[in-house]
Amino acid sequence: MLAPGMEEQLKKIPGFCEEGLHTLLPHVDGFVSCDVFVGYRAVYRVSFAMALFFFLCSLLMIAVKTSSDPRAAVHNGFWFFKIAAIVALMVGAFYIPEGPFTRAWFVIGVFGAFFFILIQLVLLVDFAHSWNESWVEKMEEGNSKCWYAALLSCTSLFYTLSLVFVVLFYIFYTKPDDCTENKFFISINIILCIAVSIVSILPKVQEHQTRSGLLQSSVITLYTMYLTWSAMSNEPERNCNPSLLNIITQIATPTAGPANTTLVPATQAPPKSLQWWDAQSVVGLVIFVLCLLYSRGAAEDGDVRRVADNERDGVQYSYTFFHFMLCLAALYIMMTLTNWYSPDADFKTMTSKWPAVWVKMSSSWVCLLLYLWTLVAPVVLTNRDFS
Repeated sequence: MLAPGMEEQLKKIPGFCEEGLHTLLPHVDGFVSCDVFVGYRAVYRVSFAMALFFFLCSLLMIAVKTSSDPRAAVHNGFWFFKIAAIVALMVGAFYIPEGPFTRAWFVIGVFGAFFFILIQLVLLVDFAHSWNESWVEKMEEGNSKCWYAALLSCTSLFYTLSLVFVVLFYIFYTKPDDCTENKFFISINIILCIAVSIVSILPKVQEHQTRSGLLQSSVITLYTMYLTWSAMSNEPERNCNPSLLNIITQIATPTAGPANTTLVPATQAPPKSLQWWDAQSVVGLVIFVLCLLYSRGAAEDGDVRRVADNERDGVQYSYTFFHFMLCLAALYIMMTLTNWYSPDADFKTMTSKWPAVWVKMSSSWVCLLLYLWTLVAPVVLTNRDFS
């Protein structure tokens, strides 16, 4: 829907790009044409159809316990009819009257994407602990110097990257007399990252969790820096949210300081290649795919999971939760592809919203809180087994 040339077909849909309204529209990078605007709206429609389909499937699969339930056959088969239903929902979604639909769906997308980010956080924390435990085990089994060097190298790399990002944030996303919110976001998150890193190596924590270390903390710190940057990239204030093109220009031209940022002229739209495939979207999608692959490949004791052909005694996983996860994933993809921008129904604005900023910032704090709990839980709840 965002591919070059697709806008010509989308503009043929009634109400998507009305005559006289498709010259230039406000955008975070200056102005953007309706050619891109209709692509964003199309993403909203396709994601609506996908999310609705999986949500209905989730409701349909409630309390399915075994394969003898007739609804289990719908889950595991009837592919022609399910694909036909998805296509029908997508086609129908394009004929939904604009009105308040886009704004209402934006709010739903924000909440759905937030919950999916929380799931990503759980997977990330689990990955960080599993990675450290795996390397520590290999270090204890033999060739300790090699594995210790690998642990030290990765930990140093992640902390160094985090430090570099913090410096770049202060240079490009703050002003001496402005951007107070960004100064707060960067400062509080770096303080919290330092705090959890110190907690991870406290003697009391190490006593109850011998394999707790700085590798996990460095992974969490780097991801927190990504969420901080992602949040600041969604700020409506253009002065505190420079485009990637402007940042690259300033880095390539050392004589031009942050105060001399050259904004995109109001009468000139930025190159189309920079309008949707920006760094934030690419990184977000890469993290999404990696988390998806990790959740699919995770197995207990290193064994490969094999799906049983017969589920008469019980299903292998919750069908309801499976479809609900896909519903949230559809909302997350929608918000990522549209850069968390809200195209208003009156065609007057298409800007990032402060709720999107706070969703991402709060998710970074939840990430740190979740990781902190994995460190202190064995110390606080001594009567439970956390092995």
